[in-house]
Amino acid sequence: MADKVAKIPVIDLSGENQEQVAKELVEAAIEHGFIYIKNTGRDIPAQAVDGAFNVGREIFKAPLSEKQACTIQKNNRGWSAMQYETLDPSTQRVGDFKEAFNFGEFIDGKADQPIPPTIAPYESQINDFRELCYNLCLKINTLLGIGLQVSPPDFFKNAHLREKGGSGTILRFLYYPPHTDTPDANREEDVRAGAHSDYGSMTLLFRLKGQAGLEILTQDGKTWAPVPVVPPGTENDPSPPILLNIGDLLSYWTNGLLRSTVHRVVFPGPGKTSVAGETDTEPRYSIAFFCHPVGTTPLEPVPSERVKNHEGDAQAKQGNPYAERKVLTADEHLHMRLKASYLQLYKDKE
Repeated sequence: MADKVAKIPVIDLSGENQEQVAKELVEAAIEHGFIYIKNTGRDIPAQAVDGAFNVGREIFKAPLSEKQACTIQKNNRGWSAMQYETLDPSTQRVGDFKEAFNFGEFIDGKADQPIPPTIAPYESQINDFRELCYNLCLKINTLLGIGLQVSPPDFFKNAHLREKGGSGTILRFLYYPPHTDTPDANREEDVRAGAHSDYGSMTLLFRLKGQAGLEILTQDGKTWAPVPVVPPGTENDPSPPILLNIGDLLSYWTNGLLRSTVHRVVFPGPGKTSVAGETDTEPRYSIAFFCHPVGTTPLEPVPSERVKNHEGDAQAKQGNPYAERKVLTADEHLHMRLKASYLQLYKDKE
């Protein structure tokens, strides 16, 4: 494994001392923004992860006409074609080399959006996997509340309870073609997913062994470090760890105390830092669960002394994009970000 890979802590949420687990989780969220969640199958079984990846392959094999009939809309649900999304519009010359399909909320086990007929037999399986991800996020939100000593401790969890209203939470399946299948494959500057930070409160990312590409921007703001799928100590686990990262909304909500880290997906290519055993010669599949609070939730600073003290820390405010408070709801925050990423969609609809 390369020496310059990202240094990200691995946390086992099943530890007996949940207060200690909560403390470790919060410190990792402050310092790194990315955290490996050890996956031994207690929260999300290996067979559920494997099954979800099989569904993802079926989605992207569906006939083009079926996917086009489900083209992504302003509610952030549906299919986005290759190069349709541009996550780093300030520097990218072309859109991201990826396809994606976003699933929003399910009602009584049914998707509340059009889905390709080819995928209909898998609808209940997608819903079941979405439920597993949702429940894990509620657990993590509870731990964050404990670790930050928020009053009440279930503040974050309560804000994410769907019985209180709809949210922007999305289960996203992603497909990235191998380098050799992209136009002008020798152009190393082209990326699979441009540099960005995520929009919501947190993201759960599932990856497959051997599939390279994810990098995070280190704290010097200049260096990119690859993020191994299987970090040391997890090689024998039933599934690779789930990669948790803090999103912009949660960073804003905590006055920048919790870190929202910029990341990207690249074609590693010759001469770049790589991870032993990982390659981009094959298609890359991943699954992301973007967790959001209920859409009407006001993003006022969370009731925590640690957050309050951070807000008053002059040094912490320097270079902090979340230092200037503008009270937004969760939905307003999400739509602000979506409009910047889907330029074509919003232009077409105007």
